[in-house]
Amino acid sequence: MAKRPQHLDDIFGDWPYEFGDVAARKVRGRDGRAVLQLRLDMGLLQMEADGRPDGARPEGFSTYYDYLLALAFEEGEKFELDEARCVEIDREFVQFYHRRICWMALRDFRRAVADAEHTLALMDFSSAHAPEDEWAEMHEQYRPFVIFHHTQAAALAEVDDLHPEKAVEVIESGLGRMQAAFARQEMDEEFDDDELVVKLREMKDALANHYELEPPLTEQLDEAVAQEQYELAAEIRDRIARHSKRKV
Repeated sequence: MAKRPQHLDDIFGDWPYEFGDVAARKVRGRDGRAVLQLRLDMGLLQMEADGRPDGARPEGFSTYYDYLLALAFEEGEKFELDEARCVEIDREFVQFYHRRICWMALRDFRRAVADAEHTLALMDFSSAHAPEDEWAEMHEQYRPFVIFHHTQAAALAEVDDLHPEKAVEVIESGLGRMQAAFARQEMDEEFDDDELVVKLREMKDALANHYELEPPLTEQLDEAVAQEQYELAAEIRDRIARHSKRKV
């Protein structure tokens, strides 16, 4: 029986790497399950589509974050993140980042949203229990980037579902979350010029123009106040209040 080749030359030849592109694809594993592949300059990554990207089940849990939640409940006040746990958290951050950008490239935006939410929840947990501020800050610096991905994916999912007005609302909410993240890091002055903020605002304007949408009520209110149109501002406030009651 001929030995299987251990090289990947054929795969790389059929799927060349192009610098600057996020090249991803969904294929079937040997048992028929769906797996994701991400082409890199010196190879490729293969990730599970469900559960943790590397397919591991830490202590039987779907993800290391789920395992940590159980540990925190079990250990109570004695719970802490030691060096080994911090290393595992870092591994999970990286794995979910790679899968998130795969979902984005494949336009499976709902799955990208889910992976971004996992990362943000893990970030909240790890920052709350961080053994030292420097370790927490190392992750918190990426919060605006993850929020950007979450917002972009959620908005595009709404567009795919033919809800452009909801997509604009999603972007507005995401920008608010990003601004809060900048404020926590005392970077308020850098917010308006940040590349990711500019991209989200451009996306919002493009959607509004393409679908001929009215500006969000909050923007209309700000404009009315700036123009000293106080009667109009009062009407818009009433519309916002009615809209809020309908959501409840």
